[in-house]
Amino acid sequence: MSLHATAEATRRYAAKFAERASQDLPDQGRRAAPGHFREAQGLALSSIGIGTYLGKLDAAADQAYSEAVQAAVEAGINVVDTAINYRFQRSERSVAEALRRLAGQGFPREELLICTKGGFLAPEGAMPADPNEYFFREYIQTGILRSADIVAGCHAIAPRFLENQLERSLRNLGVECVDVYYLHNPETQLTELSRKDFHARVRAAFEFFEGAAQAGKMQFYGLATWDGLRQSHDSPGHVSLTELVRLAREIAGEQHRFRFAQLPFNMAMTEALTLGNQPLNGQLRTTIEAAGELGITLVGSAALMQGQLARNLPAFVRQGFGVTTDAESALQFARSAPGITTALVGMCRLEHVRANARLVQVPPATVDQLAKLFSGGKA
Repeated sequence: MSLHATAEATRRYAAKFAERASQDLPDQGRRAAPGHFREAQGLALSSIGIGTYLGKLDAAADQAYSEAVQAAVEAGINVVDTAINYRFQRSERSVAEALRRLAGQGFPREELLICTKGGFLAPEGAMPADPNEYFFREYIQTGILRSADIVAGCHAIAPRFLENQLERSLRNLGVECVDVYYLHNPETQLTELSRKDFHARVRAAFEFFEGAAQAGKMQFYGLATWDGLRQSHDSPGHVSLTELVRLAREIAGEQHRFRFAQLPFNMAMTEALTLGNQPLNGQLRTTIEAAGELGITLVGSAALMQGQLARNLPAFVRQGFGVTTDAESALQFARSAPGITTALVGMCRLEHVRANARLVQVPPATVDQLAKLFSGGKA
């Protein structure tokens, strides 16, 4: 049987941080505050997740990421997010090394939500001297892709390509099953395709995903977007959750595995909470509202906007949240919005984990604190 995150194991993980004596926990012996772990799709998931996007392409960065993922899990963070194109497949392999270490330290695979993504053409390890020749040899000549499948020179969601990428990711991660496999920035397809053709390609991808889930290679699938869920409903690159859930239901009924969506959510990018852009039952709803009604778990990415929100915030923000630093303020905002299950933040070094994981011990902000923030600190 393929190992994946389970309800029992993730709840056991959460219980470790409520019940263990401090000397039993690595490093700082954290206990999780109420509200840090949330129920989603039957799993207990941490309100903070570790992202693995940026970093150098060298062994030192590989090792640092492995150590960061290990430390994050030891500190109460059980959502790990990566992608095949992150650092040219090196981030997935760094996660694999961390998983091997964690399994020997009382944190088995089933306690963790392991997420990866496919869609972008990804070299292996480093940029080849001639990228066009590499991709032609690797994907076109082998019949995995046709030239017509590739959009914007870098993106494809054809089923044979996604199958190839999923298999590579499973090998890179050293697992039999990923918990969430995201279609990576699918709105890229809309730069060259009609809406009708876009839906046809997404449908074919979803059909493959449902088959892969039946085969035990993924537990859930979803969308990891950048612009698609943040644009107005009439924008060319807008992605409709309602339409894609309809496709999933047509393929697999109410038991479909399309259960996750990811979009940037931070103090500078609040559209998930504030923009009514998702048509649902004759009304425009926010992405958070629509996802809730459609049974989709929302994950917020770019919580610190690649470090830009970790400094120079107005003083009232930090005071309103009762935390110590600007980075903590920004992360507290991102993890506290009702409807966002997990806020992802890139952590490529141990010091990042130590700083961000302090919030494991801090309850999420209240609705009143968030409302005060939107009013500029005024009561």
